[in-house]
Amino acid sequence: MAAGARLVLLAAALLGSAGADRSYTIQRGDTLWSLARVSGVSVAQLQAMNGGPGFQLRAGEVMRLPDGRGGAGAAAPPALLPRAAPSTAARVFQRGQAVYYGGRRDARTAMTAAHLSLPFGTWVRVTHQRTGRSVVVLINDRGPFGVPSRVIDLSTAAARQLGILGEGVAPVTLSLMR
Repeated sequence: MAAGARLVLLAAALLGSAGADRSYTIQRGDTLWSLARVSGVSVAQLQAMNGGPGFQLRAGEVMRLPDGRGGAGAAAPPALLPRAAPSTAARVFQRGQAVYYGGRRDARTAMTAAHLSLPFGTWVRVTHQRTGRSVVVLINDRGPFGVPSRVIDLSTAAARQLGILGEGVAPVTLSLMR
């Protein structure tokens, strides 16, 4: 089933349901962002319902979703992706470790990153927890894989600006840009 059709079916099921939280079996291709949007809640609220900021989607596992009465935002069409990095960040979305790799090229910026669940085209502010330095990156790849505490793979250019080339791994916070 196409991802768009699955989202429409999920939205219909959520919006037509009554009662408290409901169970949902995670499908391949689901993202926290798309499930939160369809449910009418923020990603942070969805994570809080499922064990906190470290919650990650794994196909086949069951998670909790709200009843779908989260407000008018649930039926809103997706926003157009910005052409340049937005200027303001929301509250902290995720905490963990950042690593770096060569990165995947993008015509808009050299500051790119890989994330396991954020949609491609999402702008994220990555802040080094020890130094306070930050960089805004564009999600255009998937990863990091293998170590659950690692939440983002930065391009070499982004890692250089953040000051983690010598460390290799650094504690960071991720904030979604608005």
